[in-house]
Amino acid sequence: MSQQVTDVLGEPYLAETLELPADAEGDVVATLVCRRAETPTNRAVLHVHGFADYFFQTEYAEWWTRRGYDFYALDLRKYGRSIRDHHTPNYVTDLHDYFPELDEAWQRVVRRDGHDHVVVSAHSTGGLTLPLWVHDRRLPELAGMVLNSPWFDLHGHPLLRTVGTAAIHGVGRHLPMREIPRRVSGFYTRSLHRDHDGEWEFDLKWKPVESFTVYAGWLRAIRRGHAELHRGLDVRCPVLVLSSGASARPMEMGPEVHTHDIVLEVADIRRWATAVGPHVTYVAVPGARHDVVLSQPEPRARVYAELDRWCSTYVG
Repeated sequence: MSQQVTDVLGEPYLAETLELPADAEGDVVATLVCRRAETPTNRAVLHVHGFADYFFQTEYAEWWTRRGYDFYALDLRKYGRSIRDHHTPNYVTDLHDYFPELDEAWQRVVRRDGHDHVVVSAHSTGGLTLPLWVHDRRLPELAGMVLNSPWFDLHGHPLLRTVGTAAIHGVGRHLPMREIPRRVSGFYTRSLHRDHDGEWEFDLKWKPVESFTVYAGWLRAIRRGHAELHRGLDVRCPVLVLSSGASARPMEMGPEVHTHDIVLEVADIRRWATAVGPHVTYVAVPGARHDVVLSQPEPRARVYAELDRWCSTYVG
């Protein structure tokens, strides 16, 4: 089993490498980051990031540790700390390919480290992958799930969900490494990073302003995941789904960039939230960004107030 070392975030964050079976590109790893609560606890959070992303949201982690939870975050294969030189960043052809590292992280959180009350948490694309895994695994130690702007459907013109999806499946099956053209304004990452228009520090190699290339095989995996969600999952624990109050598609770097979800459609999140399971609480936070815990101070405070209310009611 791998050794924990000081993480790139510095003490008290620790990181360990999870060795995984090789894929077509060679060796594959994931990375499990941990920050302990001040006193020993049987409670933990396991968090999963979104696309073109990795774990750096220390304020979120520290909110949980102050509540008495050990906090763990998983950088999935080919993301963030887990990217290697021979990897195509962020690329898989099936969201179920992430199940082995989620299984390994869970084993370490629950069996190795002795937590029997675990809340899972995820953002954006991770918010699609994580419910699929939880639905499949039926975890007895699972106490709750927090989904931060989960990617529940393909946004854009309605034809993308019908004719466009059929084309994605065909191209993704036969030409998985074909690039999918898209326009990336860079506004979202600029709104976050302190060297641009934001307040947060993160590695722009791992979360670049221009995002990463999207390939047909990856997008096919996303659409298959959407279809699985839309058929209905059976996640039995209490679920909190958080989103911005509204989406926008700004044409310039203005106020809308900071006060709306400019990545996903909030209406899609609202529509499909109850497809996760029978016990879902949905909260839209006016003025929040796509990653709601990276919003400006006022909506961010509302996010944490809603999270506190939900935790106090359902998970402790």
